[in-house]
Amino acid sequence: MSRPATLALVAAAFLLVPAPASPQAADWREIQKPPLRPFLPQQPKRIALPNGLVIFLQEDHELPLVRGFARIRGGAREEPADKVGLTAIYGQAWRTGGTTSRTGDQLDDELEARGARVESGAGLDSTTLGWDCLKDVLDQVFPVWLELLLHPEFREDKITLARNQLHTAIARRNDEAAQIASREARKLGYGNDSPYARVPEYASVAAVTRQDLLAWHKARVQPNNLILGVVGDFDSKAMEATLRKALASWPRGPLPPRVDVPVPAARPGVYFVQKDGVTQSNIRLLHAGIRRDSPDYFAVEVMNQVFGGGFSARLFSNIRSKKGLAYAVGGGVGASFDYPGLFQISMGTKSGSTAAAIDALYEEVDKLLQAPATPEELARARDSILNSFVFNFDTRQKLMAERMLYEFYGYPPDFLERYRAGIEKVTAEDVARVARQYVHKDKLALLVVGKAQDFDRPLASFGPVTTLDVTIPEEAKKATP
Repeated sequence: MSRPATLALVAAAFLLVPAPASPQAADWREIQKPPLRPFLPQQPKRIALPNGLVIFLQEDHELPLVRGFARIRGGAREEPADKVGLTAIYGQAWRTGGTTSRTGDQLDDELEARGARVESGAGLDSTTLGWDCLKDVLDQVFPVWLELLLHPEFREDKITLARNQLHTAIARRNDEAAQIASREARKLGYGNDSPYARVPEYASVAAVTRQDLLAWHKARVQPNNLILGVVGDFDSKAMEATLRKALASWPRGPLPPRVDVPVPAARPGVYFVQKDGVTQSNIRLLHAGIRRDSPDYFAVEVMNQVFGGGFSARLFSNIRSKKGLAYAVGGGVGASFDYPGLFQISMGTKSGSTAAAIDALYEEVDKLLQAPATPEELARARDSILNSFVFNFDTRQKLMAERMLYEFYGYPPDFLERYRAGIEKVTAEDVARVARQYVHKDKLALLVVGKAQDFDRPLASFGPVTTLDVTIPEEAKKATP
């Protein structure tokens, strides 16, 4: 055989020899996980104008888009008690009502022709006005946003439209049992008349006038009460020059005093809403939670994950998977930015297992207080939080929005960077401690929305029952324009 042929046979034989097998783990717990990479988000550029306006700029050249978003302090919690619904009407009619020179319908046509959007909205503590467009038409869309910001008209026909849509929402607010449970839970947690729990009624919506909207806008849309963020395909120096030219001469204005909303003590007890025509019960257990600036926030986050944060958490694993008592179950200690959230457990179960499901919930609360997180539970909870963390901030727009939130609520600029380190430091002792400190079985309010006739045993077995009246007041409907 020739030398080349011999070499070919040797090479072929070598290729057929299998490579040494890499060692395989006999158990998934033996799999070695690489360490997480450092979290070093690109920070937006912060600009503070002399008139008090704060601007954030975040370049992102992946797509030829430019998005702007203004957040103005003041929302539904500042509404007068007799005009609940004011900011909901304001948030819609601001954009649809157009400006002093163009109607909202005219703006619709102009923006649609350019494939752009300008939208307004309202929330609990702020109102918003933003734009979204291709960078090639920014010079045509930004003036629309600016005119709406400074010279809105709030035309009566659009106010009427917004009011009618609120009427529809009021009329249908008892259609879904889950919606009733969420609404009434907030009332139990914060009080019926609390700005964190109250809802529009026909009378309060009817009381809102165009002058109210104009007065709200004049009092709150001031440069020293506003944060503006812009993200997209632009040059920061050029964008800063544009914004300074448009907004730096806007004079600082007086602002209404900030409202301090007290949060009352918990209202423990058993509460019930009769809902006919359903085959399942919506259950809530709740009392007061914490603020996000609590030094225990990170430990609470891990505790929540152990207790009720996912498929492997205790609530889901024990009540749904093992006992088959819940369609869905989860919960934990809520943490809002500038007021206490709620500790809340939510569950849906078939009507015939309502009492058994409640028993199971109380049992899990006892276990949380008595049985510390195991090393496996702790590791799984921390991994779950940290491995999903990056996906919450996987775009520059999300990062800028988060940075704007910290500015809005007065949090440290690096709060996001602190999050990972804070979670990694949480120990099993920390989880046990915050469970004892922030979960109180004796203070829990139990709320059930369902059909009592189908329950496996009466709710009175858990204590005296208060039946909540969720009837929608109708008396002011005739007076509505």
